[in-house]
Amino acid sequence: MKPPTMQQGHSDDFQTPDWVLDYLIPYIPKDWTIWECACGKGNLVRGLQSRDYNVIYSDILNGARFDFLGALPPISFDMILTNPPYTLKDEFLARCYSLNKPFALLMPLTALEGQKRQALYRLHGLELILLPRRANFETPSGKGAGAWFASAWFSWGLQIVRGLA
Repeated sequence: MKPPTMQQGHSDDFQTPDWVLDYLIPYIPKDWTIWECACGKGNLVRGLQSRDYNVIYSDILNGARFDFLGALPPISFDMILTNPPYTLKDEFLARCYSLNKPFALLMPLTALEGQKRQALYRLHGLELILLPRRANFETPSGKGAGAWFASAWFSWGLQIVRGLA
């Protein structure tokens, strides 16, 4: 039996609408291979593929071969892009920094808080892309639900400069 945080229907099992990519895409070179390491049902994967990006994807929920937190990464990728399970955001953030590749994690604005995260941000730096509205995540029942929190892309290594997008 899978631990509760890895079971479908858990509070971390929310799927991301692909419109949130529109605010990140200007910073991702077209020739990069993107690893979507917590892909769930694949909304972000399909969104990236429809924009002609090469995507490697995995999710421990569906038995994919790459466990982001526990295994070696795919052989070749240029960046990590995902909406991580929020109960594991500290672990995902630390793993992203440790891989030393550009990344973008869609997380609630409250992810700016927390001693562990703030220590990582101070040590490595942080780029933030704010979304113009709250994301309507797909719930485990398959229906959308208005988020009760604002989200942003927490990124590193994308060379985001004010005024470019």
